[in-house]
Amino acid sequence: MKNLKYIILGAVLVMGSASCKKWLNVNTDPDNPNNQSVQLQNRLPWIEHFYQYTAGVTNYRTACIAGVYYTNSTNPNTFSTTWQCTNANSTTSYQTFFVEVSSNLVDMYNTAKQQGAYHYMAAADVFTALGYMEMLDLYGEMPFTQAGTGNPSPKPDDGKTIFNGCMAKLNEAIGLFGQAQASTAPTFAAGDLWSGGDLNKWIKMCWGLKARYMLKLSKKSDLYNADSILYCLSKGPQSNADNIVGPGFNNSTVTDYLLGDPVVTNGNFDYVGYGNSVRISQYYYNLLTNMRGAGVVDPRMSKIVPSYMSGIKLDGNGKVSSFTWLRSQGVDQYGASARLLKGGPTSIQTPTYATTNTNIKYTIADATDRANFIAAVTASGRTFTTSGNDVTVTYNAGSIFINSTNYVYAGDTAYVNMRSSAIATSGILAQGATDVSWYPSTAAFNAGAVASTGSYQVRPVSDQEILTYHEMNFIKAEVYMRKGDQANAYTAYLAAIQAHLDMMQAKLTQWKAANYTATNPDMAPMNQSDITAYLASGAVAQGAGALTMSDIMLQKYIAMGCSLGKLERYAPF
Repeated sequence: MKNLKYIILGAVLVMGSASCKKWLNVNTDPDNPNNQSVQLQNRLPWIEHFYQYTAGVTNYRTACIAGVYYTNSTNPNTFSTTWQCTNANSTTSYQTFFVEVSSNLVDMYNTAKQQGAYHYMAAADVFTALGYMEMLDLYGEMPFTQAGTGNPSPKPDDGKTIFNGCMAKLNEAIGLFGQAQASTAPTFAAGDLWSGGDLNKWIKMCWGLKARYMLKLSKKSDLYNADSILYCLSKGPQSNADNIVGPGFNNSTVTDYLLGDPVVTNGNFDYVGYGNSVRISQYYYNLLTNMRGAGVVDPRMSKIVPSYMSGIKLDGNGKVSSFTWLRSQGVDQYGASARLLKGGPTSIQTPTYATTNTNIKYTIADATDRANFIAAVTASGRTFTTSGNDVTVTYNAGSIFINSTNYVYAGDTAYVNMRSSAIATSGILAQGATDVSWYPSTAAFNAGAVASTGSYQVRPVSDQEILTYHEMNFIKAEVYMRKGDQANAYTAYLAAIQAHLDMMQAKLTQWKAANYTATNPDMAPMNQSDITAYLASGAVAQGAGALTMSDIMLQKYIAMGCSLGKLERYAPF
């Protein structure tokens, strides 16, 4: 009888313990998830977002290095013009990837494996490849095999290990995306911001990434395999419908916990279009206006190079009544630029808005400089007076001008910055979600005086390109060109240019339908006649025999623009 009592007591304790565990599980706080409780469908979109953020800063800084942009922010500009690397110039990509992306990948993979959520396992593999190949390009050897495992001192791996590891991850992802998930697993569509759970697009992205990464070995004769790249391309995106992009929005004031930037905007905007420092370089501008020396303006130019309102006149209510859109010039950061030689390499100034008539006195001791300055002021139609070495210029109310007495800076309004506005970043709270132009002050906004229309790739509502059909065609053109097959190279070259034009046109049409063009004409579609004329002009190689590798690479340079971070050609081993 005594033994029976002990048996019953033991059973009660076991049942009580199970009930307690069940009760504790019920009380997991869904608003404060931990590493074990966070749902896969909630984890993936944040990984996508923070990868876009990482890619955004990488795109910005590599575009500076490659000469797409000029910036008066000291570190990136020094990096691009003198190739002097500084820690502050490169650490943000590393920080955001390892703190916000990589730290989640191993756990998401393991949790997904336990739940039979094979598509989330595959996504973890894809982001491992995307992120670590980007890190390898930027930094070289680093922890990979032990990264994200909880080891506080992971050992670094060499480039070969990282490269092969990333390719293996993509191979595994292709297989996992093809498996049926467990019936209890969350659907991939529930967590995928990029394609709404379209598995075919993710599989094609994996093949496209393999082609992108294999091209890095083009200077390694013992490793480069052109036919393998072409095979991957045949499995990758076959039209713009297969593009993988991160959508950008302007509908929230929420900012992230690490750097305080918007969580819904395009990652490129967070670095290129957020502040006042970035301008188009003269080199990039020249390609858009004089490719192959043809003197033909690319129809994409007015969508990429920003403009501002010049010659503004205000009505009796202080509103803009007339003006002229003035397209930006490029900043010559490599040639013998008189402006940068006189003012310094990082001296391009940010404009302000004149709320009243404003007089600025410039003291110009050099007679030639003074004569040139007076000629420029006369051409602008502004009122001025002279007295000895002094020239006093009146900037009428409504003017967008440089508020400095240094005459060297006075013409800097010609270099329009790339800035756009977003609800989360603009101090003008009345600004609507479909007005993303930049206004230098509240007074300018109230008057309707636009200081920058922004640029196609770097607005808050721009799509962030992860992998695109036009990139695949440029890779194909390069591979065929290296094989000596100019006919197929030419076909791919034309397809790449057309695909980029079509992708841009589709987005511009979408913006017009949403009424962004009410305040920003640069967000309107291109004229089809301009596109047709451009493709038939000397700016585009006319015939396979005229095609050169330079033609392919320069058109790729234009199309990728702020996505040049994807094109690093570091041979990792």
